[in-house]
Amino acid sequence: MMRAAPTRRAVLGTTLLAPAIAAAQGRGPDGWPGGRTVSLVLPFAPGGGTDVVVRILLDGFAEYFGGNFVMEHRPGATTTVAGRHVARARPDGLTLLVGSNSTFAQAPHAFRNPGYDPFADFTHVSLLFASAYLLVANPKWQGFGQMIEAAKRAPGTLTYGTWGVGSTAHLLMLDLGARTGTEMLHVPFNGPAPALTEILAGRLDMMFTTYAPARGHVLDGRLRALATPHEARLAAMPAVPTLIELGLPDFLVSAWWCFSGPAGLPPALAPALDAAIRAAVARPAAQRPIEDFGLLPLPLGPEALRERMAKDHRLMGELMRKAGITPE
Repeated sequence: MMRAAPTRRAVLGTTLLAPAIAAAQGRGPDGWPGGRTVSLVLPFAPGGGTDVVVRILLDGFAEYFGGNFVMEHRPGATTTVAGRHVARARPDGLTLLVGSNSTFAQAPHAFRNPGYDPFADFTHVSLLFASAYLLVANPKWQGFGQMIEAAKRAPGTLTYGTWGVGSTAHLLMLDLGARTGTEMLHVPFNGPAPALTEILAGRLDMMFTTYAPARGHVLDGRLRALATPHEARLAAMPAVPTLIELGLPDFLVSAWWCFSGPAGLPPALAPALDAAIRAAVARPAAQRPIEDFGLLPLPLGPEALRERMAKDHRLMGELMRKAGITPE
């Protein structure tokens, strides 16, 4: 069975040092990956926070196992393109997924047939990180109140971006509209980065985004951070108010990344990957990007992931029904 060529691949392995590291560590079960290339598949376009998470894993896995690990972007359809690709891959450990709550808790409610069962079609290895979020806008908007007043004056004219119907960004904007009595135009993209590009160009007004892709633009003044949907202000951006402070009680977001493979991975491989993830996120070199890009620690391991998936799968189904989103 031939493997499909990746849509975009950034080779970040340590090919020269890999044999020596693999021999020294000896942690890959049955010699895995055995000189073969392992793809870590991302469900978003390049430039988002998932890239940061995957780079932490790429460096850590190369050090832990040896071998060649690459990043493979497969965006589209509210992350289900990547989910289908990995669910249908041969379970040899060469195609693995850095998925998200969109992939496993939200998209299965947004599509009648996403192309996979979020529970049965994967070997779930571990939660990774939660993501800080920001509501960002073109700098022409001076603040949250000004934007909401403009939306009330001209319903349906202000625009917002997301990475797909039923995504976290979409649900947050629907909730914002319901709470503030506003109606805005939804423009979906394949990831946060393309939508942010449109905001920077002035062709889109705003979006909820993960912290990482917006950080540099906010610090440079090219984007304005209006609010954050968390219980407390972000330490990295203490001037940005929470939506709770702005009069929207309990306006909170739950977003996370996880690590999974196709169902039927070799029994020894999943625990080895879990151990490698723990080592990767604990590396001193990983601490700076974790802090800089607003990654929030979560309990690691398969049990924590399965519990979070089940909980958020139920919650997202309820939220989508309340928002009137029917499966496409």
